[in-house]
Amino acid sequence: MEPIDPSLADAELAAFVRAVRQDPGLPARAVGATELRRAQRLRVDARPVGPEVAHVEDLAVGAAAVRARRYRPSVAVRALVVFLHGGMWTIGDLESHDRLCRRLALTTDTAVLSVDFRRAPEHPWPAAVDDCVDAIRWAAADGGASSGIAGPIVVMGDSSGGNLAALACLRLRDEGGPLPAAQILAYPNTDLTLSCPSARSKATGWGLATDDVAWGAEQWVPDPSRRADPGVSPLYAADLSGLPPAVVITAEHDPLRDEGDAYAARLAAADVPVRHRCEAGLVHGFLTLDTLSPAAATAGGRVFADITDLLDQVS
Repeated sequence: MEPIDPSLADAELAAFVRAVRQDPGLPARAVGATELRRAQRLRVDARPVGPEVAHVEDLAVGAAAVRARRYRPSVAVRALVVFLHGGMWTIGDLESHDRLCRRLALTTDTAVLSVDFRRAPEHPWPAAVDDCVDAIRWAAADGGASSGIAGPIVVMGDSSGGNLAALACLRLRDEGGPLPAAQILAYPNTDLTLSCPSARSKATGWGLATDDVAWGAEQWVPDPSRRADPGVSPLYAADLSGLPPAVVITAEHDPLRDEGDAYAARLAAADVPVRHRCEAGLVHGFLTLDTLSPAAATAGGRVFADITDLLDQVS
């Protein structure tokens, strides 16, 4: 395990990393999805609630009636963000990312549609991708117009949600659209084989263990021979041209750092406009660590500014 780096972004984050190392808890494969979800609910309940948003409503969207929650900070918003939550394809839900979605809506002046897609192991691949594509199609066909939301539709995901956002864009490109106007990928999973160097160098002790990610990938894609399939791991797609402009944000102390960096480089090489930044001194999941670390909150603000700037370009 690497020593705690003095370059961690702030003292609060360093204390978080020390606590993780002192009591890492049982690995995900020893706990299982049901208990992981229960523990996550307890953490969410203990966290301060998010800021007030003028209009929040739960919906069922698309042909499959996927559960979703729409946040609308005002009557006139500039865009609709379809948000796909992280959680190793097995945990995470509307509640785990409620605070983040509220901050996103208010800071970027957008409506946010958070999608409660089906999770593994009950629903393995491609169920989550199907649900996310369905939600994007609904947003493009009816979700904005029926509620008076003008402006572009963009897709955003964090961690495994970033994987789903990338896969949804690839599928929609190949099926003839409708493509989102932009894709926002925060520390995304792009390689389910976990073969990039940071998956080894940052494997333990930084808040997300590589073996836990591997367990999640096993639940979602039980057949190991499929984990390098481009329909599962977007880094292995033969052609990334024609995809929406992207923001790709990674974190220095994250086992997923290198696969996110590599995907940003491949997008740029395919002439997709990309804004890419690796956040120094930060760990995986910093967008949901804003109440713990001022540096994480500030980095979240930079991501929201990236989204605002990109919306200026695609609107």
